[in-house]
Amino acid sequence: MSKIPHFLVIPFPVLGHVNPLMQFSEVLAKHGCKVTFLNTEFSQKRVMAAAASSSHHHQHSKNNSLIKTVTLPDGLSEDDDRSKPIEFIQSVKSTMPGKLPKLIEDVNNGEGQDSKISCIVVSMNMGGALEVAQKLGIKGAVLFPASATSMASVACVQRLIDDGIIDPETGLPIKNEEIQLSPDMPLMDPAKFAWTTLGKSFFGPMLQEAQTLISLGQWWLCNTTYELEPGALSISPKFLPIGPLLPDEQNSSSSFWQEDQTCLDWLDQQPPRSVIYVSFGSLAVMDPSQFKELALGLDLLDRPFLWVVRPSNTNKPNGSYVFPEGFKGEKGKIINWAPQKKVLNHPSVACFVSHCGWNSTMDGVCSGVPFLCWPFFSDQFEDKEYVCNVWKIGLGFEKDENGVITREEIKEKVEKLIGDEEIRERSLKWKKMVMDNVAEGGRSSDNLKKFINWTKE
Repeated sequence: MSKIPHFLVIPFPVLGHVNPLMQFSEVLAKHGCKVTFLNTEFSQKRVMAAAASSSHHHQHSKNNSLIKTVTLPDGLSEDDDRSKPIEFIQSVKSTMPGKLPKLIEDVNNGEGQDSKISCIVVSMNMGGALEVAQKLGIKGAVLFPASATSMASVACVQRLIDDGIIDPETGLPIKNEEIQLSPDMPLMDPAKFAWTTLGKSFFGPMLQEAQTLISLGQWWLCNTTYELEPGALSISPKFLPIGPLLPDEQNSSSSFWQEDQTCLDWLDQQPPRSVIYVSFGSLAVMDPSQFKELALGLDLLDRPFLWVVRPSNTNKPNGSYVFPEGFKGEKGKIINWAPQKKVLNHPSVACFVSHCGWNSTMDGVCSGVPFLCWPFFSDQFEDKEYVCNVWKIGLGFEKDENGVITREEIKEKVEKLIGDEEIRERSLKWKKMVMDNVAEGGRSSDNLKKFINWTKE
């Protein structure tokens, strides 16, 4: 009997990394693999609190008995601010890798000879764990939480410096011109690469991280498919698309916030294809004047809407968001956090107003719902480019001279999208194409088996 592969999965501790890596873990468990999932102590507390207060306790299937969670500290105290990206990354990087060898030893001692950790899978910023893996003779791979296009830009960062396209100190473009990373990819604006919006102090560490992942990650797995991003996937033979990541359980219990399940009953009461679903992910923050226009725009539409206004990262209820004077919201439902896959697959949802983070983009594509794209930072601009101009399954918003998306613009674009049958048909066509990848014999399904078999070698 061949031994069961045992994966140690290590996400960077933000929701946009934890979620896809947990979904990946559940997919591995579906294939009979063992998974040890490493959360920070702080993240794990949030996950447990969200699960405990959730109205539906998660139904744990047999797969979850194959997934064990372990924790390490992130180097910050309970009250420290984790919303400053640079400081948070530095703390995690300087704290966690040093504690890893002991954790691996403890896990292996509890497992017996046949099921020691055989492969460590990390997300971006956790490359230090691959250095530990190499020293211990354990295989290493990367699961990239964003698109293959974003993954390609990180893998090509040294080439972009060598070709004089970006500045080696800051990562910012030297010339103001669009570039193509490969002939089959859309043109990209180097001023909008994922790292540029995070400031120059972020670039040096990111460059170093990219070099670590390139030299030590034998596979770069990505939640995408060949059809969605063929050009980006052709950049390196290490790139392996295994998406869409669809765990059995729609109730993946890795959320940091309690999911409001009541919105599903509310959706049941709405007519088919009538509801505008609005959600900007776990990190985007909207300034008050823009928040006001969005609220009044939803009123103006006079259609049912489901709007996620998430509790702020500071744990104060509804943090800084104040609903504007005159906002009625009569036709809508406003919630703190949604079971997004279930919402998008609900027949009453007509469109998805999204920040275009990659996890949300894949959720939308897999549900066949057209998009209204509202990117905030980082790779979201690239994702919007694909949605609107490559796959043609959505529309973008135009800002006015003050950089604001007005209520009138919101109303106009939503009406236009909902009336566009061609976009709707294309959305359904893409859904089928993407979902075929994870069916038996589909390319992503075969790639995942290839990866699991590699860990057994």
